[in-house]
Amino acid sequence: MANVSAPAPTLLADLGGTNVRFGIAHPEEDQPLIESSVRKYHVKDYASMADAAKQYFKETGHEATRAIIAAAGRIDNGETVKVTNNPWAISAHTLAGELGLEWVHLVNDFAAQSMAVMLMSPDKALRDGHRELERIGEPAVPVIGAKDEQTFVVVGPGTGLGVGGLLIRGDKVSVLQTEGGHAGFAAHSAEDIEILKVLNLRYGRVSNERLISGQGLVNLYTAICEIAGQKPDETITPEDVTKRATEGTCPMCARAVQALAGIFGSVAGDLVLTLGAWDGVYLTGGMTPILLPWIQKHFRERFEAKGRFRDTMEKVPTQAIMNPEPGLIGGAALAIVEAGGTPLHR
Repeated sequence: MANVSAPAPTLLADLGGTNVRFGIAHPEEDQPLIESSVRKYHVKDYASMADAAKQYFKETGHEATRAIIAAAGRIDNGETVKVTNNPWAISAHTLAGELGLEWVHLVNDFAAQSMAVMLMSPDKALRDGHRELERIGEPAVPVIGAKDEQTFVVVGPGTGLGVGGLLIRGDKVSVLQTEGGHAGFAAHSAEDIEILKVLNLRYGRVSNERLISGQGLVNLYTAICEIAGQKPDETITPEDVTKRATEGTCPMCARAVQALAGIFGSVAGDLVLTLGAWDGVYLTGGMTPILLPWIQKHFRERFEAKGRFRDTMEKVPTQAIMNPEPGLIGGAALAIVEAGGTPLHR
C-alpha cells in the first residue's frame, strides 16, 4: 500500500458474491467508520463496481478522495480481484480513474476482518442487545496492544471458512492470510469419526470447511441423518437448519448445530496450537452471530480438550464478533494505517 501522510475521507467497500456494502471512513476520528454512511447494494443490479459506487455517492451525498475495497477473493499483485460468483471485473487503477479518486486499494476481505478487532470493544453495546465482542468462556478478554508482542487467531464460518492471524509487534500490525479452512478435518470424538466416514465417501478428502461453513452445516445435518438411519430433507438450507434447531422442531437439526459448534471449537483450538496464538481467538464470519447460542454452550469444551495442553488452552480467551460490519470496520483500520497512523491504543 502507498505511504500517505495526511488523513482524508476514504470510501470503504465490503464486496462479496451477492452484495456490496459501502461506508465512509474519517481516519482521524476516534470512531473512523461513519455508521450512518453504511449502505448495501445488490451486485446484480449494477453493471460494475464503479456504477454501484456512483449510485452510493449520489444517494448519500458523501464524498471521498481514496478507496479501500475488501473483496472476498484473491488479490492479484494488489491490482485486480476476481470474486467468486460475482460478475464484476475490478482493477484498482481503472476504478480510481472512473471515480476520480487518488487511489484505490484492494485487500482480501478476511484481512480486513482481522484488522477490525483493533477498533472493537467488548464494552460497546449494539442495537440488538449484544455486545460488539461477546466473551466465550471464562478467560479475561485481552487488551490489544497491551503487550509488545501478541498473536491472535481470527477464524470464521460463512460461505467458506476463513482463517487468519493478527500479529502485533510493538506498533506494527500485520495480518497473516492463510488457507487454513482447507486443512484436513481431524476427528476427535466417536461422532466425529462417524461423520468423517460419511463425508469421506461423498467427497474423498474432507477439509474443515466441509463442516464449518454454510454448506458444512447442511453436510453435518445429512451425515447425522444417515448415521441415525433417517431420511434427510434434500432441500434443506443452512437457514432451515438453524431455524428448526431454534424452534425445536427437528432433532437432527439440533444435533447438527451442536456438532458444528463443537467442531468449530476443536478447529479453533488446533489453530491456537499451530500459530502459538496464546493471546486469544476472535470468531468472525456471517454464521457466528447466528450460531452464538450453540457456541456459548458447546465451543469451549472442545476448544480446551487438547490433552497435555488443556491447562494452557483453558487460559486462552475467545470472543465472538457480533458487529455486522467487520469488513468495513477493518477497512477503516486500514485507512488509519494508510494515513500514517495506527489503530492501536485508540
